[in-house]
This record gives sequence, structure tokens and C-alpha cells, in this order.
Amino acid sequence: MLDRFGREINYLRISLTDRCNLRCIYCMPEKGISKKIPHDEILTLEEIYELIKIFVELGIDKIRFTGGEPLVRKNMIQLIKKTSKLQGVKDISLTTNGQLLKEMAQDLKDAGLNRVNISLDTLDPEKFKTITRGGNLNTVLDAIDEAIKVGLTPLKINTVLIGGFNENEISNLIDLTKRGIDVRFIELMPIGEAASFAKDKFISNKLILETMKDLVPVEREDISSPATYYQLPGVPGKVGIINPISCKFCDNCNRIRLTSSGQLKLCLHSNREIDLKSPLRNGEDVKKIITDSIWTKEESHHLEDEEYIDRNMNQIGG
Repeated sequence: MLDRFGREINYLRISLTDRCNLRCIYCMPEKGISKKIPHDEILTLEEIYELIKIFVELGIDKIRFTGGEPLVRKNMIQLIKKTSKLQGVKDISLTTNGQLLKEMAQDLKDAGLNRVNISLDTLDPEKFKTITRGGNLNTVLDAIDEAIKVGLTPLKINTVLIGGFNENEISNLIDLTKRGIDVRFIELMPIGEAASFAKDKFISNKLILETMKDLVPVEREDISSPATYYQLPGVPGKVGIINPISCKFCDNCNRIRLTSSGQLKLCLHSNREIDLKSPLRNGEDVKKIITDSIWTKEESHHLEDEEYIDRNMNQIGG
């Protein structure tokens, strides 16, 4: 699929649920989701699969399952297994907080999952407990080991830089690249109920290059990737820097998002959503709705103008 700016749209990110077993301070309030999506408004796994088939017919060949926390969705492994058998699907990945991953890693691999991204903002157990409001760091570290063991690779760590919290851990986190792990630093984004927190704690990713003088630029393999990659000399893993705020990357955007409630989001940072759930349930021509919508995809976000979205990150799929 092409949009009106000539960008090929081949990457679909699917939020399986808005539920999560952690309460990260930049993602949702401590009390949890303030506006839970009613159960009957959530797409069933069968409905998600029907939409996946349509998207694949239209040229989507790369699919990532997200949340909330996707591993809390019952029977999601069966969805991965069915998706992996679709002709045209080249890559299936998943973003997780790692709390349930160790026990599920082998089954996920057997179902056809290719790789995982794990969210990890600190290597300090107490700080991890603080940022996640109760999470266990060792559980995540064990999950990383297991994911590598079963072959859910290349494994990537997603780290959000937070002012006054983890900027002193940049070097320690980058040390993970010595294990062949890619570590990606993502600027804190003002999204949903955490928007004010993000504005107060924002740090530019430029700090990484200022801190790690030995990093060498790596030639970009995929122009649609939001990350600019670097490496330490002689180290197998890469360091990715994603700057949606200070250096936006909309020109080569190839992705769209499907929320757990069946809304198509053409841009992460736009409040505009296209309902696919109702047309699907009513037997309408969903394929035409998607192709017409793709043509209206935004040229770029407007975060620099403080146009922030209302939904929390757990409801969007990141």
C-alpha cells in the first residue's frame, strides 16, 4: 500500500489489550487505566485475525503485537501461530515488559514468533520497582536469557531516558550490546495522562552521544526504521537512538496501528482514528475502508506544536 506521499505502508502494530501487569509511571496512572475499554468493545482474537488477513492481502508483511502487555491476553499464542502461516508475512515480533516472557518464550517461538523487544529502563532493582510500580528486575533479566536461548532474536531492549532517573545508567545499559543485544534509547513522549510527566522529565537523546564518545555510526539497513544506529568497536550489538521529539522521522514512516478496540491509527501522535470494528461486525467492505484511509495518512506529527494525543500508551500499542 502506498499513501499520498509515496510511502510504502507494510508494517502493522496490533495492540492485543489495554491491560497490563505493571504501572510504569510514563505509561499509565498508578491506580491503573482511568477509562477501561468495555469487554464487548475489545476485538476478539478471531476478529483480529480476520483483520490481519485483510491487511496482509493489502501488502502488510511485518506485524508486531503490543499492548498494554500482550502476554496477558489469553490464547494469544494461537493467534501468532495462525498469523505465521499466512502467505506474505515475513516477520512477526512482540513488545513485552518481560514479566511473563520466560515461561512463554519457547511456546512463542514454536508458534512462529521471530523476535521480541523488551522494555527495560534501568538495571537497578529498586529503581526498576519504582518506575514500574512493583515490577521485578530479575524476572526481566531471566526472560532476556530465555529469549536468547530459544532464538527470539535479534533481541532488542527499549529504554526510555527519564530526567533525574536513569541518565546515569547509559553506559551500563549499553554494556548489554556486548551480548549481541540491541539497546534502543527512546525519547520520553508526551502521551495521554502521562503528558505532563513527560514534559517535566524529558531528556534529549543527544546525551547518549555526549556520554559515549566511542560510539561509531552504523549504516542504516532499513530507511523506514525510526532508529539511528551506532556500535562500540568490536561489539556485536547495536545502540539505537530514536528521537521522535528532537528529530522526527516521519518522511519514511511505513507503519500503522490497530488498537485493541478496533481503531486504525495512521499516526501514533494523532488523535484521529478510523473505526474498523463496526464495519467488520456489520459485514461492510473493510478492505476499501483501509485503502481509502491509508491515502489520508498524515505527512508528519506535530509534537513540536504541543499537539499531544489523549489516549494512554497502553491503549495505543506504542
